[in-house]
Amino acid sequence: MAWPSGDRRRPPWLIGPATLLMFLVLAVSAEDIFLDWHVTLDTNIKPDQPVIAINGLFPGPLLNGTTNDVFHVNVFNEMDEPLLITWNGIQQRLNSWQDGVSGTNCPILPGENWSYMFQFKDQIGTFSYFPSLNFQKAGGAFGPIRINNRPVIQVPFPKPEAEFDLLIGDWYDRSFKDVRSMMSTNLMAYNSTPDKILMNGKAAYSALPTEAHESFTVAKGKTYRIRISNVGTAWSFNFRIQKHKMVLVETEGSYTNQITLDSLDVHVGQSYSVLVTADQNASDYYMVASPKMFNASDVTRFGIGVLHYDKSTTPPNGSLPSGPDPFNRKFSIHQARSIRWNLTTGAARPNPQGTFNVHNVTLSQTFILRASTAEINGLPQFTVNNVSYLAPDTPLKLADQFLNGSGVYKLDEFSTNSSNFKTVRGVFVASGKHKGWIELVFHNDLEGMDAWHLDGFGFYVVGFGTGKWSQKSRSKYNLHDPVVRSTVQVYPGGWTAVYAYLDNPGMWNLRSQHLKNWYLGEELYLRVYDADPNPAKEKPAPNNLLLCGEFAPFAPPTPVVPPPPLQPSPPAPGASSAQSFQIAAGFHIAIICIVATFFQISRSSSHFL
Repeated sequence: MAWPSGDRRRPPWLIGPATLLMFLVLAVSAEDIFLDWHVTLDTNIKPDQPVIAINGLFPGPLLNGTTNDVFHVNVFNEMDEPLLITWNGIQQRLNSWQDGVSGTNCPILPGENWSYMFQFKDQIGTFSYFPSLNFQKAGGAFGPIRINNRPVIQVPFPKPEAEFDLLIGDWYDRSFKDVRSMMSTNLMAYNSTPDKILMNGKAAYSALPTEAHESFTVAKGKTYRIRISNVGTAWSFNFRIQKHKMVLVETEGSYTNQITLDSLDVHVGQSYSVLVTADQNASDYYMVASPKMFNASDVTRFGIGVLHYDKSTTPPNGSLPSGPDPFNRKFSIHQARSIRWNLTTGAARPNPQGTFNVHNVTLSQTFILRASTAEINGLPQFTVNNVSYLAPDTPLKLADQFLNGSGVYKLDEFSTNSSNFKTVRGVFVASGKHKGWIELVFHNDLEGMDAWHLDGFGFYVVGFGTGKWSQKSRSKYNLHDPVVRSTVQVYPGGWTAVYAYLDNPGMWNLRSQHLKNWYLGEELYLRVYDADPNPAKEKPAPNNLLLCGEFAPFAPPTPVVPPPPLQPSPPAPGASSAQSFQIAAGFHIAIICIVATFFQISRSSSHFL
């Protein structure tokens, strides 16, 4: 049964005799939210180049929900090349089938559509989404994600007057296809830089008056929440607001100890929430984002917007607010270390965040991952431990489920704690111990900033350092209140250490968030395996599973789409949407299993011929 597109209704509820019980059920219930997204290459939004728009919007629409809501996002690919969208920081609990990266999903081909179905399970906070294939993020199709607290859990600060989503990112003046085509040259792969920074897809306030700039309208004396995300491809940036302080309250699903800041460094792929009080004279004030590790005097590269007081008739005046020296790593590292977890507040659950801590955990694994560059077969590549990732035609998750990985990848073929002897391109898949604690140490041998992200999990950020990491470095870890986030920065010539608890079985992408690095091979996959076939441990393949690679000749059966019901019936007692979904999936998965068996028999037969 399907609700009409865009309908945000809750499913009907069974009425019990206890009014109080019904109230409690309603208080913690989740919504099913249905969306249709049409992804196009739009030549009207920006006159100088095409951008990738969703439903005609650039950036894309806000994905706004509450803890445990279930999203059904039907993505129509109306471009001329394959597409996937990944949900940056959404953990896809027990369900890497919905992750939207090349290792988990077949692409949505031009002219086709596919429906993601995923849950904001046990999460709150500020995140973003973007396309994961073919350098498309440099062309758009990114947007904001908000996960709001359930009403039964108190937010650790007064309710703001309003909230603003602020997507800030670097931007190339040329088409993403043109930039992509030049990635085969060393100059472009290693030394090129974006041209400027956009705020919510808009040019700087100081740019030509024909171009729109971003502006937030506020009322004097009121406090506002600004959700900031770095949706760029290469540049970290420093954000500040003229004559206004910011109070940091949240980052990527974790409430932080509240600290007051003049400016905030935001690295590629990261998100923050800050509170800003309109406590100045009624006027307009500059909002500035300037690139890190870049010449601060070149203001043509800056992103510039306006904080507009509703009674103001005065445009911004004076010089732009100055930020820290963009090459001052000490400032940035000190600020990063000062961002700590709020141990006393609840978040997605009522119990305090500090209930889950790392001060006495036993590590099961340590990965030491070194990012560098290499020339392989005459082409520039980025590598992890001397391996540049080569995406196979068959998604790893598909191969894992139906071929046990055979013929697609070899598990643990490459070293995860030292550089491999030979620089190669390969399918880098490493084992993660289910329900074990892993320590990940990221080394940056590159000349610029880097940022790492692991789908499916949160990082406990325990340490930053310069030079080479050693076991003695652990003595300087923060194991008391490390913040938990999904993306962590790594400074040039330095290292960053994080812990993660691998309680989420699946196939998970571990990658650089810097687009060139990712596109040219700086990634691997972590296979977290639970042998228990119970769907409560890991969800089965969806009934609309796309096939490609090894399974390409065998198209899935055409789904029967019933007309939208006018008056949906309540579910049968004891039934759930998840159970209905699993039943619907049964026939389709059975067919795939038969196909997989055929492949295995064919391979075995050919082996003896």
